[in-house]
Amino acid sequence: MLIMKLQKKHKEVKSLLNVWLFFIVAAIGLPGNIFASDLSLHGLYVIPYPQLVYIGGKNFYFNKPLTIVLDKGATAADRFAAEELVRDLEKTWGISAEISNVKGDHTIILTHQNAPEKTGMQGYQLVSGENGVIIRASGEEGLFYGTQTLLQLIQKTAEGYMVRGMEITDWPDLKKRAVHYDTKHHQDKASYVRAFIKDLARYKINILVWEWEDKFAYPSHPEIGAPGAFSMEEMREFTRYAQQYHIQIVPLVQGLGHASYILKWPRYEGLREIRASNWEFCPLNKGTYQLLFDLWDDAIRATPGSEYIHIGSDETYELGSCEQCKEKAKEIGKSGLYQMFVNKAAEHLQAEGRKVMVWERPMQWERGPAVPQKIMPVKGLVLTESYRYETPDFHYARKARSEGFEVFAYDPNPGTEALFLPYFYRIRDDKKKHGSLENSYDLLSTSALSGAYDGMISTSWDDAGLHNQMWMLHFINAAEYSWSGSKPTLQEFRESFFRNYYGDSVMDMDELFYLLNEGAYYFMSTFERNVWHYGEIGKTHLPDLPRGQIMEFDPYWNTEYKTMIYRSGNEIQKMERALHIIESNRKLAERHLYDFDIFRTIAVLIRHTALTYMDLSALEHAIAKANSLTFLSHEEACNSLLAAQRIIEKSLERRDSVFDDLVSTWGKTRLPKGMSTKDKSYFWQQDRARHFANRRPDMTYLIYDEQLLDMEGYLEKLKAYIRFYRDYYKIPSGILFP
Repeated sequence: MLIMKLQKKHKEVKSLLNVWLFFIVAAIGLPGNIFASDLSLHGLYVIPYPQLVYIGGKNFYFNKPLTIVLDKGATAADRFAAEELVRDLEKTWGISAEISNVKGDHTIILTHQNAPEKTGMQGYQLVSGENGVIIRASGEEGLFYGTQTLLQLIQKTAEGYMVRGMEITDWPDLKKRAVHYDTKHHQDKASYVRAFIKDLARYKINILVWEWEDKFAYPSHPEIGAPGAFSMEEMREFTRYAQQYHIQIVPLVQGLGHASYILKWPRYEGLREIRASNWEFCPLNKGTYQLLFDLWDDAIRATPGSEYIHIGSDETYELGSCEQCKEKAKEIGKSGLYQMFVNKAAEHLQAEGRKVMVWERPMQWERGPAVPQKIMPVKGLVLTESYRYETPDFHYARKARSEGFEVFAYDPNPGTEALFLPYFYRIRDDKKKHGSLENSYDLLSTSALSGAYDGMISTSWDDAGLHNQMWMLHFINAAEYSWSGSKPTLQEFRESFFRNYYGDSVMDMDELFYLLNEGAYYFMSTFERNVWHYGEIGKTHLPDLPRGQIMEFDPYWNTEYKTMIYRSGNEIQKMERALHIIESNRKLAERHLYDFDIFRTIAVLIRHTALTYMDLSALEHAIAKANSLTFLSHEEACNSLLAAQRIIEKSLERRDSVFDDLVSTWGKTRLPKGMSTKDKSYFWQQDRARHFANRRPDMTYLIYDEQLLDMEGYLEKLKAYIRFYRDYYKIPSGILFP
């Protein structure tokens, strides 16, 4: 809270300084424009933040017939950029425009002439004035990126829509900006994939590393693709679609480890490092390479025109465990086995014309244990793994690049928390630590300015089964600081993100994300959910059932779970507040309204979980009351038992309603999890990774721990006892409430 107050004060002081600067410049009569160090001072929330901005001069108003002018020799990519601009102007603001090669009185000019040299192929210059806007860029990418910035500069005024008089000169600090899209535990619909690609392009991401696993129907081994998996032609179409937006799709087909989507099939058991585990391949088995080469060749054919392929190959827990590999490891070490596998893969894939990305740390092979024979990686690998051991001067990254490797700064996965990401804070070792946003900012802002990297990759692991939209703040944060590492501040970026992504009128979004961050940790602490990831943390039991003719009963539940009852009561209030913010912003937001539907299902599920604890508390109180009445009035005691029965029934009804609503809402953009078709049944098998989302083949992983309580079984036992009690004391059913 103190940090947020200090950041707010910093912004107030900064805004005041900008106002003073304006008047100073006006007073001394400097020619041309004034420097604006904070676009938000002018109500503009541009992401990524441009490198150089000067604001001043007359504004451009969209109040006359608008012409978009291209160079006479415009390419197909230039025309696509212009057509997209026309579509977006019409769709978002109702502004009509036509494309021409002839300049009119009211014009947006898209040209490759006279672009500043320092902007390179991806940068651009944007100049706006009374009669129009000029976007200059040397490359096709730069021209497109200039139009995406222009769309973020349009403001509504009393005189109509306008762009302020200004000059922007912009270029990326990192030329390759990648997002890792993980679909191992879900499959989004084609319409969502296209919308996701367009969203990323708006923020100047230019690589989508798409982890397919079984969501691609591999022609060479069709059994591996899950029911409904995207076909070869569908993947080619996604590739073509993305390329129009200057994004290349890089297929990530896991190699050595993370291979349970392949090795779960009985026919491939012989390729496992250990027969008992479906997690990873044996690197000394020739069949491993025969199978993976087939899959990788399919992936290459599915992504024509892409520069890279990613072979994953991390988390090799069992490497060197089979008898053959144990002997080989004595010569080259486990790291040597890993490098041997990667080298064989790279030699094949480089011959196919692809650069090979791998989860490998810069110079990690130099840091391994001494072995008789060290295996060195083949030249040309693209290293995309964390470098937590990196020095302040980026020694390892610089050395790896000098030895012929491409190196991507690794923006790590925010976490594997359920339901929502730990953007504001993370809990590690029972302590609150910096959230993922701050960690990413610290890493990327320095990496982008270091000159030590070829690119950046922002990762997202689908371990907990989040909806992909929950990653957008993470992705766009990475887009921001890989393009412009020197600005804005993290607090300024957060404010810009919420207004840019959802609309200028949204309110209390910081608070909402904090509440969901907090609520996710509450959710994970309930029942036995954390057992799945963290081991011995305890579990929730149900209250004692009454027994015997005098209703023996042990009223200990409320004592045992006193702390959880208190937390649950607080959590209900917090989720009510979250739902109020969600409902308000659902009406205020201009874009991405579907996110608020997802937020609602998350908040409702967290609230339901808290209400379930309150139900169990009330359940014990009702049974305890019945116990206390058994020697006063058998009829009233029985009525209290019936009240307990109704508490359970309502809780189960609410669970079904909440779950069905969540599945239906998420299902608007994705195929049913674990779906089978008439032609193919989904084959599910757990693996050693213990991914939360892989606990069940369908969406019930979100309520599985609650199901394990077996409230249904408890209800039947309670009903049976009520029948016994009523029959034993011959209580007429007519005097009992329904």
